[in-house]
Amino acid sequence: MKFGNLLADDDGDFPTPSSSDAADSWPTSDASPWNQTYPFMKTPCFPQLQNGVVRQNTSLIGSLVREEGHVYSLATAGELLYTGSDSKNIRVWKNLKEFTGFKSSSGLVKAIIISGEKIFTGHQDGKIRVWTDCHRRAGTLPAMRDVLRSLINPQNYVVLGRNRSPSRLWFKHVDAVSSLSLGDDGAILYSCSWDRTMKVWRISDSKCLESIIVHDDAVNAVVAARDGLVITGSADGSAKVWRRNHELGDDATKHTLEQTLLKQDSAVTAVAVNAAGTVVYCGSSDGVVNFWEREKRLTYGGVLKGHNLAVLCLATAGNCMVLSGSADSNICVWRRDGLFHTCVTVLTGHTGPVKCLAVEEDLRPSKRGGRWWIAYSGSLDRSVKVWGVPDGL
Repeated sequence: MKFGNLLADDDGDFPTPSSSDAADSWPTSDASPWNQTYPFMKTPCFPQLQNGVVRQNTSLIGSLVREEGHVYSLATAGELLYTGSDSKNIRVWKNLKEFTGFKSSSGLVKAIIISGEKIFTGHQDGKIRVWTDCHRRAGTLPAMRDVLRSLINPQNYVVLGRNRSPSRLWFKHVDAVSSLSLGDDGAILYSCSWDRTMKVWRISDSKCLESIIVHDDAVNAVVAARDGLVITGSADGSAKVWRRNHELGDDATKHTLEQTLLKQDSAVTAVAVNAAGTVVYCGSSDGVVNFWEREKRLTYGGVLKGHNLAVLCLATAGNCMVLSGSADSNICVWRRDGLFHTCVTVLTGHTGPVKCLAVEEDLRPSKRGGRWWIAYSGSLDRSVKVWGVPDGL
């Protein structure tokens, strides 16, 4: 993730100056966003803590620890949990135990998403790798055949990237792939990158349909919502809404800018949309979460203040709950009731920044009653924690 005009080094999200002369240098400890402080914001979250213990109606189900790297990405598929780290490994867990794993040849695993029998992983080296559900390598995006066909045509080359690197093929990312999202029809995959672009892929044949420069700085997040809407968030401090137009048929797609939600000094670090597609949340490096509610257009709803360091990840549970993970090592659980959000509890236990979140409904038979969610949180403390969260908090 990129903060403002700071760049991340190859081992993660620790920034370095944006000048090309310093691109390979290591930052000092004071330069790390985890060491930056922001004014403490009074919030309904923190009174819910009693001597550092989470409220009793939430529960820590377990912790998954493997001493091989910081956890940067999570995805769930049925009984399986996939975790990606800076060790280049993708670990697969089942019933809180390691089930199997597979390894890429290079590139910290920054994003994981699952579509049917395919697993897509986005990497720090700018590549999107494709795996089968048997965890075997199936290729990359773009497909090698498309790369070879395009090499000799000068019109396929563009200048991209933060440092205006030499011309590259327009359908290849030239910097870290920071986020992946599936379109609402399940046929399209969106990827965004620190090269300032969003790319649109057709899953059936791995073809890149479109590449758009969507921001003036690194793109940290992309989320596809209903009705062809796509939301992007960037280190330039903006969040934008794009609309997919595909009247020309399945072989063509075009995205146009529909709305700019936010323009601020602080980087937009995370984006999430509720299940109905009616509420959009954007987390920022200043520790707050802004949200918008949709009728015909998205209108600003307010701000959630529950952290005193950068918000690094967001995940929604159904239509009325959202979780925010932060560099302060905490996870705030918010419940929406009409026009208002309340922080109903704080999940504590990580000893490092919470970098990624995933939520799924708990379908296991239980005597607890009501609807429950299972939340997974990955941290730079090298652990994944599994939480049980009731819907009616």
